[in-house]
Amino acid sequence: MSEELKAKVLKVGDLIDYQEEAVVSREIIRKDTGTVTIFAFDKGEGLSEHTAPFDAMVQVVDGKAEIIISGQKNVVNKDEMIIMPANDPHALNALERFKMVLTMIRS
Repeated sequence: MSEELKAKVLKVGDLIDYQEEAVVSREIIRKDTGTVTIFAFDKGEGLSEHTAPFDAMVQVVDGKAEIIISGQKNVVNKDEMIIMPANDPHALNALERFKMVLTMIRS
């Protein structure tokens, strides 16, 4: 974690910028027990279906996303969250530009 982020009040959406036709990420915390990463997705961008061996929580801080977990489509809006269970296939699609915080717990 960079020193510029420690012990300060920060606006999550200001920590990462959108880029046209891209997905941008910035890792905020990396520990053996988990990570916190901020993502910015341009409209129409996404992540293809994959699995992770750990539970993960997505918090949308701007915009709207479709998050598919084990084939079930979920629309997640600004100020909402969803938990993606370990080993369940999931994918993300930007219904409009959106930013999210991904918290993955490894223990």
